[in-house]
Amino acid sequence: MQVLWFSVGAGILAMGFGGLISAVLFKRSSEKIICWLLSFAAGIMTSVVCFGLMPEAVKLSGMTASVLGLVLGILVIMLLNSIVDRITESKGDNLYVHHTHEELYHQTSVIHNPKKMLRSGIIMIIAIGLHNVPEGIAIGAGGSHDLNLGLLIAFMIALHNIPEGMAIAAPLLAGGVNRGKAVLLTLVCGFTTVVGALLGVLIGNISDFAVALSLSAAGGAMLYVVFGEIIPQTVVMTKSRAAPLITLFGIILGLIMTAIE
Repeated sequence: MQVLWFSVGAGILAMGFGGLISAVLFKRSSEKIICWLLSFAAGIMTSVVCFGLMPEAVKLSGMTASVLGLVLGILVIMLLNSIVDRITESKGDNLYVHHTHEELYHQTSVIHNPKKMLRSGIIMIIAIGLHNVPEGIAIGAGGSHDLNLGLLIAFMIALHNIPEGMAIAAPLLAGGVNRGKAVLLTLVCGFTTVVGALLGVLIGNISDFAVALSLSAAGGAMLYVVFGEIIPQTVVMTKSRAAPLITLFGIILGLIMTAIE
């Protein structure tokens, strides 16, 4: 039960907090600030995968199962992205770098009128909601094996979800959604983390092999999001080298936090 509460904090509350920040700072929020926060969160996520999830998976079931899970996670998130691309009629556009968060989260139109911005926000809810499922699986599977590991993963995922909540709320607000509804929609988006955590707990109670496979699969999904989407896009959007440097800082901080745990 505690593990599910971890996922509530990491998913629903963290994304809702990000949405609240955008609601308070609306008209003063910056693409660059969100990019820097996402870059930092990407470093944290890389650390939790490389220094938390994968070593635990290898310890539980060996290198072969861990690599298999890693590849499986990457393939699954690629499939989910493909589904979102089909829904948004942007097939193939995810192969190119983008210049706004609307494009990054599978919305290719950059015409900034209220209807387009509202559609962008809704599409971002779908895309990020799908990405949240493997994160929840990592919390659930990790926490069912080791409660402290689940708490650490949840904390690091929460840091990642705050800027994503900001990125969801911004186009919703620009599309005419009032502040309260925009924050509520970011809270709803975070619910998929809880669903993933429930799946992770169920899988984690099967066997050590199942735990290892779910941890490594969740790790593969997160690494794909970090290296296939967040890092390349933040560099293009900010047009500076600050983003990768902030990512490296996040990796170092994540390593320290993992070592302390």
